Amino acid sequence: MSVAAVILAAGSGSRFNRGETEALPGDKLLRVVMGRALVTWALAPALDAGLDEVVVVSGAADLKAVIPVSVTLLENDDWSRGQATSLRVGLEWCASRGHASAVIGLGDMPGLSAQAWRAVAEAPQGPIVFATYQGKRAHPVRLDAVIWSMLSSDGDEGARALVRRHPELAREVACVGVPCDIDTLQDLQRWSGEHGTDQ
Repeated sequence: MSVAAVILAAGSGSRFNRGETEALPGDKLLRVVMGRALVTWALAPALDAGLDEVVVVSGAADLKAVIPVSVTLLENDDWSRGQATSLRVGLEWCASRGHASAVIGLGDMPGLSAQAWRAVAEAPQGPIVFATYQGKRAHPVRLDAVIWSMLSSDGDEGARALVRRHPELAREVACVGVPCDIDTLQDLQRWSGEHGTDQ
């Protein structure tokens, strides 16, 4: 059974752009840090994990210039309606390709590890598998095809709303990595500083 990695990278990054009058929607993911666009830091461990396909769902920003040709790049025209619309775009693609599962990550989470992507992908049970770090759930999250139709298609929640209604669907696997999101310029400065350089 095939498994795809799906990176959701369609949002506008409004918190990141706050106070920067010339910033465009989606600029956060294209911000260069340590010589590379932020989204490529999030993408690298998914590629290294060796899953059957890697998919990026874009929207507010044009990511064509920074996404490798080996990656499937999808456009979400409805990105302003919330993250669930990007998840739906990714899962519809996975269904068309016959993937049995999709492992979901975010384009503003550069600290995940290839080990985490593999561990979540290979976990023996589902249908929803969360990575955990020191016991706390975070990304990546595996969604098996059996529950795709149960997910919301609007708003900013992916599987969380479904898990609140049906906690019995969720499993966990302990992972290594740093599950921090880059929501603000300060987050980016902190993360790049911890990696030995300025932005």
